Amino acid sequence: MDSTPVVIIGAGPAGLMLSHLLHLEGVESVVIEQQSREEVEKTVRAGILEQGTVKLMRRTGVGERLDREAEIDEGIEISIAGEAQRIDLHKYTGNIVAVYPQHEVLIDLIARRLADNGEIWFNTTVESIEGHDTDSPSVTYVKQDGTKATISAQYVVGADGSKSLARKIITGEGGQRLKHEYPYAWFGVMVNAPQTNRELIYATHPEGFALISTRTPDVQRYYVQCNPTDTVDMWPDERIWEELHKRVDSEKVTVSEGEITDKAVLRFRSAVTDPMQSGRLFIAGDAAHTVPPTGAKGLNLAMSDISILAPALARAVKKSDVKLLEDYTSLALPRIWRAQHFSYWMSSMLHSVPTGDASNDRFQTERRLAELKTVISTEAGRQLLAQQYVGYDLPEFEV
Repeated sequence: MDSTPVVIIGAGPAGLMLSHLLHLEGVESVVIEQQSREEVEKTVRAGILEQGTVKLMRRTGVGERLDREAEIDEGIEISIAGEAQRIDLHKYTGNIVAVYPQHEVLIDLIARRLADNGEIWFNTTVESIEGHDTDSPSVTYVKQDGTKATISAQYVVGADGSKSLARKIITGEGGQRLKHEYPYAWFGVMVNAPQTNRELIYATHPEGFALISTRTPDVQRYYVQCNPTDTVDMWPDERIWEELHKRVDSEKVTVSEGEITDKAVLRFRSAVTDPMQSGRLFIAGDAAHTVPPTGAKGLNLAMSDISILAPALARAVKKSDVKLLEDYTSLALPRIWRAQHFSYWMSSMLHSVPTGDASNDRFQTERRLAELKTVISTEAGRQLLAQQYVGYDLPEFEV
């Protein structure tokens, strides 16, 4: 194959869902992925799916396993030094979230694309993108055996993650990459253990933040706040359990222990690229923006991008109508900035940031706890948090 209507770089949530939605509209594409299929399907990431993402998967025929296996949550718990307050998401919004890890979404999308005879080129590295400012852009790639070739397209989409080659082209032409780095990180562990709690617990404590989430009835995902410079070696199992019990345990909840099978430090970074397009080159998902994990917005923002980009590309390919495509950035950015705000807001309320100045630390702690208590103790505050957490409906456009 030496040409296709759309070349998509990256087999993550954005790239695979874009390929799937284009196929449903009769527009074929090629997805180029550097990793193997096994690596893509086994890279464990968080997975809180907003109601809009759940509806999209169901509506487009890739939600069967989600409906069968996902943990459906109607609420979350906010704990302050062991005192928990439940936020009833369904009560305030009429919607839910699904606990369904990102790699499971990828497994479903890959299976569907291959069943539909879709082109996914695993173990293939993109070397360059040329001619995006012309009517015939092309992508040069290298296969696993070292063979180099070029494929031409009408449009190229970079869904190639936070180190995106496509994004570097856009920012190199004057696009902006607006960034913020947070003064804390999460130390995450995967644990073979029974559920601590059916719904997620977001816990703040004088010793720092912790999050209790579940993957399956027998596999749990826990996080504790740590320093961005921490390494895995600094967190032996004993320290992990000590900090989790200290920050989460109460009369009603005790952290469930078990075999720790994975450890990792997750840095907190926010970034937004503006614009998200140049000529016939577009970016989506982490290539365009990143958020800290507190608000669980990363994958969901990718799906929002694609809900605009897929019909826009389909119109352009099938009808030579590029108006929606030209408006892609302006349509996508408002939701991206709302998600950035929510992620920053949740993070700042839940995480302590010691400075070494006792007076200032006390002031900042009391101030943020007052804000958090105001939110979770008032109807207006709980409703605002619930609406932001479950997310808004995804945009829909006719092709």
